[in-house]
Amino acid sequence: MDFKKIVLYNPAISSLNMGDHIIAEAAKDQLSFMLNDAFTVEVSSHLPISRMYMRHTKDFDYRFVCGSNLLRGKMNRLFRQWDIRLDQVDLVGESILVGTGWWQYGDDPNAYTKLLYNKILSKNHIHSVRDNYTKQQLESIGITNVLNTACPTMWKLTEEHCSKIDTHKKKNVVFTLTDYNRDEVNDLKLIEILCRNYENVYYWIQGTKDFEYISSLIQSSLPVQFVAPTLKAYDHILDQDDVEYIGTRLHGGIRALQKSRRAIIIGIDNRAVEKQKDFNISVVNRSELDGLEELIHQPLSMDIRIPEKEILEWKNQFK
Repeated sequence: MDFKKIVLYNPAISSLNMGDHIIAEAAKDQLSFMLNDAFTVEVSSHLPISRMYMRHTKDFDYRFVCGSNLLRGKMNRLFRQWDIRLDQVDLVGESILVGTGWWQYGDDPNAYTKLLYNKILSKNHIHSVRDNYTKQQLESIGITNVLNTACPTMWKLTEEHCSKIDTHKKKNVVFTLTDYNRDEVNDLKLIEILCRNYENVYYWIQGTKDFEYISSLIQSSLPVQFVAPTLKAYDHILDQDDVEYIGTRLHGGIRALQKSRRAIIIGIDNRAVEKQKDFNISVVNRSELDGLEELIHQPLSMDIRIPEKEILEWKNQFK
């Protein structure tokens, strides 16, 4: 029997953003058909690659990059979500993308990045990316063996799954804000809308400075209840019957959908916008909150369209 050896570049290791943990959990779940019978080494995608640590992985069969917005156009800059360099190509090895995304709009790839990605991204396997924007960015530097499969956190959001999500407003809501992308005026407006329209308003702390941020916005008169920064605590809220999600954290919303809860993403960057365009998730731009109050009282179907054909094609290459 042939037991494969696999490296997982995992965005959740050494990450204090619970969204990375949602992504990593889903990626490993979708790769379980390979991982269940394999030797697996997990490596942080956020920490620098160590020659001492990686020397024993040179003969591994597969190296998967487990989602998140790790790709960017200026990999020779100080900030790199995936902390790899051109002189580490032999350590990183030929890697395969699993629902990975592009960092931000306007970050087009330079010559250094083109050379790096063409060396480390496998030419012998099809890559899976989370949206068409990421696919186009890779194609612009000659990497065309790419499928838009959506993020692995969405792969179970099938038509059957989404048809079971109640379309009507619930009594309670759990929401999120984003500490590194602030808009004090509109974020406070969002909180006030939620407090007017729901009996219980829960705030999940997904990032390390989310609590600090909301504390600077709200007064004691706003009845917000805080949820601890763990997936267990968040899942406990989502497992209640009469709750739904509204917030700026994309994967907070995706987790709610996984738990069969109605979810409205407040769009603040390219990730939510591209997912709305490609897969029809429910998104309201943060600068357009005037219509939110009316929207939440309307029946709202979670008519998500995941690319099942592309997902199956990507998986089948390993069978």
